[in-house]
Amino acid sequence: MTGESTDGVDEDAGRGELHPDAQAFLEGVESRGLPSTANLSVESEREQSAMLVERTEGPDVEEVFDISIPGPDDPIPLRIYRPAGDDGRGVLVYFHGGGWVLGGLDKMDAACRHMAVESGRLVVSVNYRHAPEHPFPAGLRDCRAATRWVTENADAIGGDAERVAVGGDSSGGNLAAAVALSFRDFDGPALERQLLIYPATEHAFDTPSHEENASGYYLERADSRWFWNHYLGDELDGKHPYASPLRARDLSGLPPASVLTCGFDPIRDEGIAYARRLSEAGVPVRHHHYSDQIHAFVGMFVEPMRPHAEEALATMLNDLSE
Repeated sequence: MTGESTDGVDEDAGRGELHPDAQAFLEGVESRGLPSTANLSVESEREQSAMLVERTEGPDVEEVFDISIPGPDDPIPLRIYRPAGDDGRGVLVYFHGGGWVLGGLDKMDAACRHMAVESGRLVVSVNYRHAPEHPFPAGLRDCRAATRWVTENADAIGGDAERVAVGGDSSGGNLAAAVALSFRDFDGPALERQLLIYPATEHAFDTPSHEENASGYYLERADSRWFWNHYLGDELDGKHPYASPLRARDLSGLPPASVLTCGFDPIRDEGIAYARRLSEAGVPVRHHHYSDQIHAFVGMFVEPMRPHAEEALATMLNDLSE
């Protein structure tokens, strides 16, 4: 695997040679003859997505339990992963990907288990409301409420309120970035760090990576449009900085960020652009670029992708210990 880590931003980040394991995974997906996301109804895509989730399995954790907390409108389900060790540990509040439409607490269960064991931190996975039933900003409001609840109740669940980070993958990375922005704007709790794994940061589809990786690499440009169309109430919402963090006028004063991008990912360039703007605004940034990987690989706890997911997560989590 070609994983390059840089303080600041790797301005040469692009595509290398597709990793053989990623190629084998893509060939396996193609052999199943599944229709692309953009050609499916929401219900059909949710059923198709659940097929992969059922095949994932993570490591054993000392304790895993589900709770429900008050939300802005409805209760918010959380799954808490508590590794072995003393209380008073750091906490990672995690928002799963799935284009704001797919997933739930099971989607990144294997990854969350790995993150808890690898980091020794409490991991709190948030099952925010999904679009299109609950378009922007409903899911974000849930993520903000859940993060605030964790900081206010960290002691009760065995965590340290002074060491709460947020993280997420893809649309979850978008939500993590938006939570950090909104907390800065409205005097929210201080966050230790934001872990942004191939984050969606811009409601536009005109970057070189969208052209270069438009099809054939798991997430396709048409799929990205499909997800955004379901997430947004209207086109104007896409211009809001809490929907498209890259459009925020000012990124100063945000918590340090770790940003992971992939060479064979249509949203690669917007993740790199966000990391660059954070760095230019004086925010400490670590950029981890995997030139040989595809979108969503960090959640692929299935062979042959599992070792790559574990290695990338360990690299991102290492930033929390610095």
